[in-house]
Amino acid sequence: MFVDRTKIKVRGGKGGNGCACFRHEKYVPLGGPDGGDGGHGGSVILRAVTGQQSLVDLYYMPHYEGKNGDNGQSKGCHGRRGEPRLVDVPIGTMVKDPETGSVLADLAAEGAEFVAAEGGRGGFGNIHFANSTNRAPRTCETGTPGEERQLLIELKTVADVGLVGYPNAGKSTLITAISDAHPKTAPYPFTTLHPVVGVVKFPDFRRFTVADIPGLIDGAHENIGLGHDFLRHIERCRVLVYVLDMAGVDQRKPWEDLAALHRELELYQPGLSRRAAFILANKMDLPEAEKTLRTFKRRNPLKGEHLPILEISALEHGHLHKLLNHLRKKLEDTPAAG
Repeated sequence: MFVDRTKIKVRGGKGGNGCACFRHEKYVPLGGPDGGDGGHGGSVILRAVTGQQSLVDLYYMPHYEGKNGDNGQSKGCHGRRGEPRLVDVPIGTMVKDPETGSVLADLAAEGAEFVAAEGGRGGFGNIHFANSTNRAPRTCETGTPGEERQLLIELKTVADVGLVGYPNAGKSTLITAISDAHPKTAPYPFTTLHPVVGVVKFPDFRRFTVADIPGLIDGAHENIGLGHDFLRHIERCRVLVYVLDMAGVDQRKPWEDLAALHRELELYQPGLSRRAAFILANKMDLPEAEKTLRTFKRRNPLKGEHLPILEISALEHGHLHKLLNHLRKKLEDTPAAG
């Protein structure tokens, strides 16, 4: 099960109470107050880690609390601080206010942390209230409750390369062929219903990640179909690859598909369509693909942008080595996306 949007409720631990007591020891008359402070409550902390690609854990367990702080004790002993509750989330997780939609944190790097709910402050013991006029204070503070709130958690896939294309263009077959990912593949549209990230490895230990973005449709920028659920996963990709079906298996024209994909990206987020990209002419193993490719080169709607066109067959593994070398060079020359 893939979950990329959910709500959680978090609460910091309560601070421990301060202690009101007095020192009683032989040969020490008027020992004075010695009540210790309560320990601070533990906070709830979200932490970005590798190895997770979904918010499914948060979906099934949406409540998190920090540990309460211990109460203060006599002899000036402070209560133990409550343990924080660490909640691991995938890299690329965004934390938002559910009411305003404002972004509170963007955990886009491994190890990034966000304090989702502060623990309460421990109360002072009576040792803090002694002064020249009140040498035996019986006053102490109670600990404050921890912060409590609801948060909207969204995931934007973090990948170096994003494969975009219409349903049945062969993206899932391609990512299976070049990486360690194995999404469902079948000869009908919408076999992939959520982004899949695979790792491409080279003999010299160089590696990069590729995301199979589920098939877009016209009007995706207006959230038609699963528009925004798909499109937001493209935002962090450094390089975009337009995967086009040159065989026209679904009676689609690749030049029209490319124009529509380019338009949907730009309408969703201005500037997204101008990110580093190239065109992948897929299914070149089929006989009708060569003729369609010649027509595509004449009618290419992005001809003026001089995007490279690579010919491959994901199913037959044709020219994939050339594709991987091109991707590697493109990534080396492309800075990280903002």
